[in-house]
Amino acid sequence: MKRILLFVVTNLAILVVLSIVVSLLGLNRASTTGLLFIAAIFGMGGSFLSLAMSKWIAKRSTGAEVIDHPRDRTEAWLLQVVGHQAQAAGIGMPEVAIYPSPEINAFATGMSRDKALVAVSTGLLDLMDENEAEAVLGHEVSHVANGDMITLALVQGVLNTFVIFFARLAANLIGSFLSSSDEEEGESGLSWLGYMAVTIVLELILGVLASLVVMWFSRQREFRADIGGAKLAGRHKMIAALRRLQQQYEPSHLPEQMAAFGIASPGSGLAKLFMSHPPLSERIAALEAAR
Repeated sequence: MKRILLFVVTNLAILVVLSIVVSLLGLNRASTTGLLFIAAIFGMGGSFLSLAMSKWIAKRSTGAEVIDHPRDRTEAWLLQVVGHQAQAAGIGMPEVAIYPSPEINAFATGMSRDKALVAVSTGLLDLMDENEAEAVLGHEVSHVANGDMITLALVQGVLNTFVIFFARLAANLIGSFLSSSDEEEGESGLSWLGYMAVTIVLELILGVLASLVVMWFSRQREFRADIGGAKLAGRHKMIAALRRLQQQYEPSHLPEQMAAFGIASPGSGLAKLFMSHPPLSERIAALEAAR
């Protein structure tokens, strides 16, 4: 889904900004314990800042329009279904939005279970029947009810802490090595600007590696959201919706578009590590085997 991609990209951008702030404040000179404490503050803070911005960013990046007053039967139906599912799941009524896209897609995001956003694409409304769309909505409402974005922020915050800490630890070691090597030549080793550049590069590399953990976590949560969607809409509807997605995406030869939208792709090997969703065939099999 878009929510994972937006969250990860926003988080990486915030990491870079925080790296510059930490360097400007001179906090890189702290002891190892102090550096770990600073990394925890900035790492967790950056992750929850990403979460706090997620709904705002999602609306603007997708062009989603929130349904305040339904203008037609489809919008009224969307509000009715999401309202019913939210009540059944024990959460507050999310904002419901539609965004322009020919692809079948939907996402849910937000900082809390009671102030979330559920959005569907125009392509989903055009290409899915009401039973399939109901199951997709149930899947998204289940993400909200399960607190997936909040849990994701906690996971990302811990990873951010170690990314910030180890990037600076490595940069300090590199700086110390260069300083000792340059003493004989009368040079000062790694400059402040060079240190900051090395730190940012290391943070981006470690951040991408950390995102693999986030993607693994996301894949596990998708199975749970499928089960939640099956409970809210019916297992046969959830399986039918996944089969519709399978028909739409698995024959496609546009992996970059699929990755951008976060829809499960038939990737294998190393490519599977970068998927936020399990292969649709695995999700369908898991639902068919569920009792």
